Amino acid sequence: MDGLTQQIVDAAQQAVDLCESRPGGKLDYTEASLAIVEEMLAEAAHYASDLTPGQLTGLAQQFGSYILEVGRREFGGRYLWHDQREQPVLVVGEPKFRIAIIAWDKVRRRVGGDEGDNIPFFYAGFVERARKAKPGDDALCV
Repeated sequence: MDGLTQQIVDAAQQAVDLCESRPGGKLDYTEASLAIVEEMLAEAAHYASDLTPGQLTGLAQQFGSYILEVGRREFGGRYLWHDQREQPVLVVGEPKFRIAIIAWDKVRRRVGGDEGDNIPFFYAGFVERARKAKPGDDALCV
């Protein structure tokens, strides 16, 4: 496992650990568990103004990495670093096609209170693109 992959796996595990004692379900790296992530981020949005920039970044990295790991465990793929967005991107389907997903920004916006950045809906869009991809397709889900 390369260094970037290990960092994402570790950050995702931190999200799992945060949910360990939470009633209402555990994070198990399935698409269904993203509903729990959505609930947690919606709760965090109520307290976002009380969080430090470091805490907000930590939430974005941990839960964003969890979303990416759900995708990697379902579709395989590899992680790359997106320099302009300063975050990892999961790329699946190579070499036939490239469908990619970036999640840290989505988590930041959700914690910021944007209900339109619903995590299960976002991930479902990525799943649909990945499952219906044709040779030569190249898309980034953000």
